[in-house]
Amino acid sequence: MIGRIPITDISPAIFFGGELIPAKAIAGETIPVEASIFREGHDALGAQVQLLDSKGKLVASSIMNEMWQGSDRFSGTLTIPAVGDFSFRIDAYDDPYASWHHDSEIKISANIDVELCCEIGALLLEEKVKEDSQSLPLLSKVIVALRDKSLAPANRFSMASTAEIRTLFRDFPLRRLITHSEKYPVRAERNRSAVGAWYEFFPRSEGATSKSSGTFKTAKNRLQGVAAMGFDILYLPPIHPIGVNFRKGANNSLEAKASDPGVPWAIGNEVGGHDAINPELGTMKDFEEFVSAARELGIEIALDLALQVSPDHPWVKQHPNWFSHRPDGTIAYAENPPKKYQDIYPMNFDQDYAGILQEVLRLIRFWVSKGVTAFRVDNPHTKPVHFWQELLDIVHEEMPEIVFLAEAFTRPEMMHALGKAGFQQSYTYFTWRISKQELISYGNEVAHQTSAYFRPNFWVNTPDILPFHLQSGNPAMFALRAVLASTLSPSWGMYAGYELFEHRPLKEGREEYLDSEKYQIKVRDWKGAEKKGISLAPFVTQLNHIRREHTALHGLRNLVFHNTSSDAIIAYSKREGSDLILVVVNLDPTYAQEGFVNWDIGSLGLTSEKFSVTDLLDGSTYDWSRDTFIRLDPSRPHGKVAHIAHVKLS
Repeated sequence: MIGRIPITDISPAIFFGGELIPAKAIAGETIPVEASIFREGHDALGAQVQLLDSKGKLVASSIMNEMWQGSDRFSGTLTIPAVGDFSFRIDAYDDPYASWHHDSEIKISANIDVELCCEIGALLLEEKVKEDSQSLPLLSKVIVALRDKSLAPANRFSMASTAEIRTLFRDFPLRRLITHSEKYPVRAERNRSAVGAWYEFFPRSEGATSKSSGTFKTAKNRLQGVAAMGFDILYLPPIHPIGVNFRKGANNSLEAKASDPGVPWAIGNEVGGHDAINPELGTMKDFEEFVSAARELGIEIALDLALQVSPDHPWVKQHPNWFSHRPDGTIAYAENPPKKYQDIYPMNFDQDYAGILQEVLRLIRFWVSKGVTAFRVDNPHTKPVHFWQELLDIVHEEMPEIVFLAEAFTRPEMMHALGKAGFQQSYTYFTWRISKQELISYGNEVAHQTSAYFRPNFWVNTPDILPFHLQSGNPAMFALRAVLASTLSPSWGMYAGYELFEHRPLKEGREEYLDSEKYQIKVRDWKGAEKKGISLAPFVTQLNHIRREHTALHGLRNLVFHNTSSDAIIAYSKREGSDLILVVVNLDPTYAQEGFVNWDIGSLGLTSEKFSVTDLLDGSTYDWSRDTFIRLDPSRPHGKVAHIAHVKLS
């Protein structure tokens, strides 16, 4: 039912399956709140947004302001103080001081009801003193003056409407006809749920030779390099036993050689399934030691959660009803026509839903007990959404620190639904957003339209995806895409080999790697590449260092794009408190581009149209202004693809 003062169209208010679900936040994050608020007649109104803890106790309150005069649309912010479940409500109220100030300013100047205006003002100030005794020193003499007929009415009005008094009534207003909205939930999760640098490698390739597979023991030696580049989370493709029947060979060949290791996503053989370690990688103890070594370096381990099996998985015999059967009695293998995955059986969640749910919960609990703190979920969009909602609700209750990343390159509605179902993060369309306008449109979408329920993780590549724009092998393209991913989004990811500019496609017109690591072991010479100067690792290290040092880059909702005179140059800013970062990127990896950036001084929060910046990539200092000329040339030795500038604030 509409209250005394209507409050409608509240945001964030996330409905999913007809239920109100929590909006996403992290501890310490400031989130925007909006609502349409209006009333009858012409009297002024005010609004505040109130933050409540899980027990309904008031935690914080802030004033909401009308976004533009006459819009009836009010906005405010809430800073979520800690991890946990909160709610907010909006209070709307009659604001008698604002009404008095507006009416008296008009009437007194027109000599209409001047004494009545002054008396009403005196009564309002007396009401304020009764409510807040600390305002007495400020207001007592003004109350007397308002009733002093020896003073000109205009002088009395000006004494009662000084900046100090107006600020008092703005920040601590008299509130009449208070109307409360419904409560709307907010869930604050740990920082890593939204902020992090992800890296992916196949353990079997790390420390491998032309004759032997890498193991957890040899892969442990690569952890130092991952940590040195500044990555927070290491994601491992499936580490379980790999099926033998219908095993794929190199480049997805249907005929595998005896030496072909198989696809890690074809999970399970006679050794075990999703709770077992591939013997070629070592033992469970080796894995635990690997996780421990990573933790000592400040790296969390994310494990792949792929709910599918090989024909040899124990579940095929133990739970045949977990799979779909064709009329001829055979189990249906995975297909995405024209692609066929004969080595993988998808699961049917409709035949023993409860049994599958309990088994997946068991697996998650098991791997968490081994030190895993995040899961990258393979193709969650091919499983029922309600399964994820129920599963993730249970996991959150038991283990709220666990992070789930959805590998869902699919339709927008499904991607958004998975976020609402409980996934902390998702892969995104960034991989295919290339032009300035595409990047601006998508950046604004994820930062300002869907951020209450969908958190992006910008990956520059994956084992499955070699984007067309990387297939030239131009190092500048690899560099500029890394800048965009790591500064547009608070979470970004990189699959091993990107820093070596790996770019050979399977064939023309395909976004797949030749000699893909999904099907074979890849031997890389990390140290040799860096010694020869053919590695992007030093640049990636810079980017991740800048991200860690500057909290502005930890935000998603603070992204603001700025106009540029060139379609090849994109500019944007992020600000958190006194930390202001400006990013300018040349989207052309081959040629120098130049033009003017028109910085929106108001959105930057600056008071001057001239300001000094330090480029965090090379230490250069510049004096920039509202209209700044930029030239970025990637073609020269030590060419420059971007500015990541820190603004010096006085």
